[in-house]
Amino acid sequence: MARISPQQRKAETDQLEGEETYAVQGLARGLLVLRVFRPGENALSNAELAERTGLPRPTVSRLTETLTALGYLAYVPRLGRYTLGAAVVALCHSLLAGMPYRIAARPMLQDLADSTRLPVSLGARDQLHMINIDTVRHAGATPARFDLGARIPLATTAMGRAYLYGLSEANRKGLLERVRQHSGKAWRSVRSGLDHAFESLERRGFCVSAGEWRADVVGVGAPIVTADGVVLAVNCGGPPFEISLRRAEQEVGPKLAHVAAVIAGNSI
Repeated sequence: MARISPQQRKAETDQLEGEETYAVQGLARGLLVLRVFRPGENALSNAELAERTGLPRPTVSRLTETLTALGYLAYVPRLGRYTLGAAVVALCHSLLAGMPYRIAARPMLQDLADSTRLPVSLGARDQLHMINIDTVRHAGATPARFDLGARIPLATTAMGRAYLYGLSEANRKGLLERVRQHSGKAWRSVRSGLDHAFESLERRGFCVSAGEWRADVVGVGAPIVTADGVVLAVNCGGPPFEISLRRAEQEVGPKLAHVAAVIAGNSI
């Protein structure tokens, strides 16, 4: 994984200023340490954590000591490295168990996965990414590439664009400004893709991203706004040999838009 850029680090840890916010910045930096762990990685050293977060190594050492004492990291003496601790699992369980709309949506997501023979995911936003909070597959399917907990970009995926569309105008405007700053010279292309997706969502209730994020992914997305105002998005997709652009537009998209509308309606 590449080192977190200064812009990302500032957005996540340095938005608060002044001496009175020192403790809050310490919390933000501790959470940043936890965020740089990725699936498939067994353990990271203080030096690797410092490289990835861009934080000074003495700061990282203090943070890992505190996080270990609290159970959010576990130290492996044989390796001299840290792994995520059991307290992280407890947080994740509390989060997922506290999402009644996730539980209620699962049968409808499963029906869609069975009918399309494609994986279907429910997602929530994390900074400038979407995170899968549930993924279902049809019986006999191989494990999905983007399973529970997977992070995908907000601005170039069907799920992320559908989420943006589901926001209030004020919240969307603020988030798009963050996307603009993060995109740099690519913003014009990103904005064009967003405009096309928003037009599709307005007209048909779904949008398609075919090769805009990854050449080997065709995704269809639709927004879900629950009765209590929580904005989520649902996604269905796969490689081009499983879901062509035509199939995405004519078959999967209408089905996905219907499922999203039913889930939103059932949350009332």
